[in-house]
Amino acid sequence: MGNAALREIAVIEEVPFSRLEGSVVAVDAHNWLYRYLTTTVKWTDSEKYTTADGTEVANLVGIVTGLPKFFEADIVPVMVFDGGPSELKADEIASRRERRERDERRLEDAREAGDPVAVARLESRTQRLTPTIQETSRELLALLDVPVVEAPAEGEAQAAHLVRRGDADYVGTEDYDALLFGSPRTLRGLTGKGDPELMELEATLERHGLSREELIDAAILVGTDFNEGVHGVGPKTALSEIREHGDLWSVLEARGEHIEGADRVRALFRDPDVTDDYAFETGLDPDVSAARAYVTEEWGVDPGEVARGFERIEESTVQTGLDRWT
Repeated sequence: MGNAALREIAVIEEVPFSRLEGSVVAVDAHNWLYRYLTTTVKWTDSEKYTTADGTEVANLVGIVTGLPKFFEADIVPVMVFDGGPSELKADEIASRRERRERDERRLEDAREAGDPVAVARLESRTQRLTPTIQETSRELLALLDVPVVEAPAEGEAQAAHLVRRGDADYVGTEDYDALLFGSPRTLRGLTGKGDPELMELEATLERHGLSREELIDAAILVGTDFNEGVHGVGPKTALSEIREHGDLWSVLEARGEHIEGADRVRALFRDPDVTDDYAFETGLDPDVSAARAYVTEEWGVDPGEVARGFERIEESTVQTGLDRWT
């Protein structure tokens, strides 16, 4: 979810890609991959990314489609992959599984009814990052020399940690709760058309006269990926009550409310499980020939589906100059 209600209070501005030139972006890899995966499945004939044994690798098409946007803007993406999910997220994971299973039943009905529009829509909604997708994504990124960081838990928290340490300039994610994990600067819209949005933590805190800890408390009142909020409390009410009462516990006491696991959610955002055990280079040297062979020969993806993406990657290594591309 990413606590979309935070958009109502976050300081966000559109920024041109030219302003981001030469930067390093720590990308929430699961978030980024999933968006390109679902788009590929929705708009591409499944035969073009399905192997002879029936294995679907639409992710490979998605990666080749999505990476040129970074390369052409002279941005180094660092793909940060999730580790094990937090037990706090168990309810959200279970809910997503139920929705996917429901959509899978609808998908079978649509196939039997011969409804191609419904099939395409439901196929995109039932996608998940399978072990094969996880493995092949990492292997293709390695061939394209794109750095990968393995998070011990939430990839978004680890990405925020990279920025706070000065090892990246921005977090790249569609989720708003990068703010809660302490990302100083977050880019949204990297998977869409047009320029991305920049969401800044300090400007947000200053606008509302809050500390990050108070922002976290307000978000918990509204509800996050890890907890249900208080019924009827939106972002503006949450901010007002945090200002009035001082912190989460005081607001809950004043309202006579309780949030299950609120102390653990608070600790998760304030002190997330992250690691300093990573290293990467930002001078990239993509082996496009090897990557193309991996996608089209080893995994049998239709060459026509990735031809333009690989061309754009090759062209970008010349256009951005040798100072970035070693």
